[in-house]
Amino acid sequence: MTPARTEDIRWGTPRARWVLAATVGGSAVAMLDATTVNVALPALGADLDASVADLQWTINAYTLAVASLVLLAGSLADRFGRRRLFMIGVGWFAVASLLCAVAPTVRMLILARALQGVGGALLTPGSLAILQASFHPQDRARAVGAWSGLGGVAAALGPVLGGYLVAQASWRWIFLINLPVATLVLWITARHVPESSAPDDVAGFDIGGSMLAVTGLGASTWALISAGERGWGSLVLGSGFAGVVALVLFVLVERRSPHPLIPPRIFRSRQFTSANVVTFLMYGGMSGVFFLLVVHLQQVAGFSPIAAGTALIPVTALMLLLSARAGALAQRIGPRVPMSLGPLIIAAGMLLMTRIGAGASYLLHVLPAALVFGFGLALTVAPLTATVLAAAPDSLTGAASGVNNAVSRAAGLLAVAVLPVIAGLTGDAYRDPVAFAAGFRVAITISAAAVASGGVIAWFTIRNDVLKPEDAAPPMMHCAVCGSPLEPDHERTGHA
Repeated sequence: MTPARTEDIRWGTPRARWVLAATVGGSAVAMLDATTVNVALPALGADLDASVADLQWTINAYTLAVASLVLLAGSLADRFGRRRLFMIGVGWFAVASLLCAVAPTVRMLILARALQGVGGALLTPGSLAILQASFHPQDRARAVGAWSGLGGVAAALGPVLGGYLVAQASWRWIFLINLPVATLVLWITARHVPESSAPDDVAGFDIGGSMLAVTGLGASTWALISAGERGWGSLVLGSGFAGVVALVLFVLVERRSPHPLIPPRIFRSRQFTSANVVTFLMYGGMSGVFFLLVVHLQQVAGFSPIAAGTALIPVTALMLLLSARAGALAQRIGPRVPMSLGPLIIAAGMLLMTRIGAGASYLLHVLPAALVFGFGLALTVAPLTATVLAAAPDSLTGAASGVNNAVSRAAGLLAVAVLPVIAGLTGDAYRDPVAFAAGFRVAITISAAAVASGGVIAWFTIRNDVLKPEDAAPPMMHCAVCGSPLEPDHERTGHA
């Protein structure tokens, strides 16, 4: 099929709808998977005789692959074709999903989840880049807004669908459901999505930096998770030391590379660095909640998989309703107050979650916590997004978004690795309601402290004048449950 020129695709035309369907479908596959796996953790743990460390790796194997490769994948898409890499990512994700569904052991499941993460990293940057390259400039913001809204719906439906499949069929169906969706996306993309690339804008690939990032994050995460199961023996200490060395070498390589994954000069902005510190603390704390809460609701409070999966839908609803208003507020008064107050409200919602115990009521115990948590999140995300993008030079806006996305995912990776160990949730603790309840309260309290400290740091470091009126746009991806909501407004920045 001959690639269409950008100006050939206008909003409201049949081809525009096909392109939007392909990109939404591709991102929806990854979003659905991200929000369904947590619901299935107790069921797959029982079926595969998994330990807490195994459940941690079921989450972190995917996150590690995405966090390590998503920046490189963006460059590959620009060089070799956005549609091509998007289709490779969707196909790869589907095959890995099949391997997850048929995994006979938890070790095989973890390996398949890592392969899924590779597919997720390949398709993630492609969906928005295809919209940017395919639609007429006057229609891009509208297309991205539709992509964002429909993606949010997919993320919200994930826990509901996951809970239903676990309750009515098997946890394996949360992976099998990806196959027909991915097949449809590939068919639509092959027939209706034009190819685009920008090889002249890609100076090269930082393969060395990518390998060091994978090694550093992987070895460090393995050491932190294994410490809870094996203690700090020589193998665990050696892995942790190797991970730290790899991360130090990663920083040195990035400073000297002619085409780094992370341009070091982007951190010359104190506002950019401060906003990323806030991101790290906030998303680290929240990742601990998302990992543990759904398990706690099922194992301790006695909720069904469906009830546990739908418990945080109010959070997504508040994000959909209030994110744009929070962006407008930051535009009027500056980002400092929302970025300071929002995390404190999020932390208050987390502390309310410690009231959830055996026989807890959704209306009395879960819903108030979800509403407070969601309101704080809605207040914070848009100002944080705008501050990250505005604090970077215009020429590095795309890199700023990628860095912030990687920071949020790395924070989640470390939180899922560290929190259970600190809270004593190791071995088979998730099968003991009393032990899990005690560890859950410790972990959530630590998470709340981390998020609240992000708000305090924002108060002392974020300036209101970092935002100009045109900078305070709402986020393009607003589901904080499934990942970082930090994607730039390409129409404004001119980056793909």
